[in-house]
Amino acid sequence: MKLHKEGNGTITVVVLFLLIVNSAVYYFSGSTTALTVSLVASLPLLLIVLNFFRFPKIEPMHNDRAVISPADGKVVVIEEVEETEYLKTRCIQVSVFMSPLNVHINWFPINGIVKYFHHHNGRFQAAYLPKSSTENERTTVVLEHKNGKQILVRQVAGALARRIVCYANEGDMAKQSEQMGFIKFGSRLDIYFPLGSRIDVKLDQKVNGRQTILGWLE
Repeated sequence: MKLHKEGNGTITVVVLFLLIVNSAVYYFSGSTTALTVSLVASLPLLLIVLNFFRFPKIEPMHNDRAVISPADGKVVVIEEVEETEYLKTRCIQVSVFMSPLNVHINWFPINGIVKYFHHHNGRFQAAYLPKSSTENERTTVVLEHKNGKQILVRQVAGALARRIVCYANEGDMAKQSEQMGFIKFGSRLDIYFPLGSRIDVKLDQKVNGRQTILGWLE
């Protein structure tokens, strides 16, 4: 199983912590039985961490007219809203909630130029709450397609997520289904479509990053 580079530090800390705990168990108990029990109890934690940072090998979808899901998860919002940070207009917001069991790599949903990037400090409320989009720790990325239409993608931290990583820089040329960033533990992504866009997903639908078409630029 391939692991994402963003997990290197966390995995190292967890492995060292488990080594210390299990060594202490054996040192103070002197019992191989106690050590075996401790090792068995430690295994689920290690597997959970490894699973969280997994980097699955899949064939990404490419369609220059489509907006591909930038994350694995479940669609929790489809609604018309006013986007006030950059686009400053009415948009269709589609939000994908990622549980701790989902892959947490984020992907560029379209081809285009990175027109805007900003990181916002904020709170760490549950990511499924509507107000998390404007109050939580978050980053905002705006991508402009060659046809002139713009998509705004917002990475939102959750109650457990304490670090958002974004690889986008203003002026970069983004390529659909290539890595945009990573959010550690439960979180969500908000995608803002131009008003009138065709949306192909429904509420509570499970989506796959780089695979599921959320909607179209038409």
